[in-house]
Amino acid sequence: MTVTRPPELGTENPFLPPTDDVTPIEQAAPIPPEPERRRLRVVDVEDRACLAGSAAAGLSLTWVLYSRILPTEGTLGFIVCWWLSFTAFYLLITGLRRGRVVLADRFAVLLAHSAAGLIGIALASVIGYTLYRGLRALGHWNFFTSDLRTAGPLEPLSAGGALHALAGTLIQISMAIAVTLPLGVLCAVYLTEVGGQASKLVRSVVEAMTALPSIVAGLFAYVVLLIGLGMRLSGFVAAMAISVMMLPIIARSAEVVLRLVPSGLREASLALGATQWRTVWSVVLPTARPGLATALVLGTARGIGETSPVLLTAGFTTYLNLNPFSGPMVSLPLFTFKMSQSPEENYISRAFGAAALLLVLVLLLFAFSRWMASRGRSGTR
Repeated sequence: MTVTRPPELGTENPFLPPTDDVTPIEQAAPIPPEPERRRLRVVDVEDRACLAGSAAAGLSLTWVLYSRILPTEGTLGFIVCWWLSFTAFYLLITGLRRGRVVLADRFAVLLAHSAAGLIGIALASVIGYTLYRGLRALGHWNFFTSDLRTAGPLEPLSAGGALHALAGTLIQISMAIAVTLPLGVLCAVYLTEVGGQASKLVRSVVEAMTALPSIVAGLFAYVVLLIGLGMRLSGFVAAMAISVMMLPIIARSAEVVLRLVPSGLREASLALGATQWRTVWSVVLPTARPGLATALVLGTARGIGETSPVLLTAGFTTYLNLNPFSGPMVSLPLFTFKMSQSPEENYISRAFGAAALLLVLVLLLFAFSRWMASRGRSGTR
């Protein structure tokens, strides 16, 4: 029996080709250099100088045109003319320095930043002006603790308040949440867990309701509840009208959240012998709890500021009514609408105060929804 012994250390292996035939590393094909990445953002001193110089040149040209040449005036026209001049100077300098490819990129970035800045300025203007006009009413503590039972149009802001509107808003939105939350979650569970041919119809209806005008929701509640069932103007009817607006928002948001639950969790639960509905109740819904809370907050922020539905269904009153099933119940949007129709300056200030209070509530709800969404993302990592 012949035994093949391995070659000793330092000797050539007879089963491998000779080392002279191996291509040296120096003779291998060179690695091509990586292509230079285009920079879409302003990153160096030259680009910043280009931006600053273009802005200054555009401002100077606009000032000369507006004050010396063109018979025009107005702040809005000045800003538009300055932006056009700045864009022309910036694109001209960028094209001469960088070329056509970078010029197209910078033009797209400039349009995106300009659109974002325009939206931010518009939003800040609305918020700032509303808060500024509402400070006269918000500066009085009685605005939060009194109603308008004894305060007429000529009464000072130190008398009367919007307590009845604030209480009506909280009562109506609470009743709307009690209706829309279970219905919206059940609809989302049906669309994600059951499916079938009918789910396409349900999804189409929900998507159509998302774009439903708010006045149509108010007319629906008015025809069905007030005319059809013989009810009177009340907070309950207003809450049902608000529910029509909140339901598609909650259903669509909850559907998206439930689809993000990993399928492995469902499969593991089913493999342990749990039924489908037990899996949904014990696995899917607890996993999606932060996202469902975000969906609820988004729906609440949509419903709390609706004016058209409550205008047709709630009725207006100047006193505090805590019974949603008896008598008119005013809310903050309806209070703002009614007060703004008065020619009296104090009533207009009360309207801006209620609008500012409503705006703060909506902003807090959206901030809370963002916090819940970030908490849910960090919890799933």
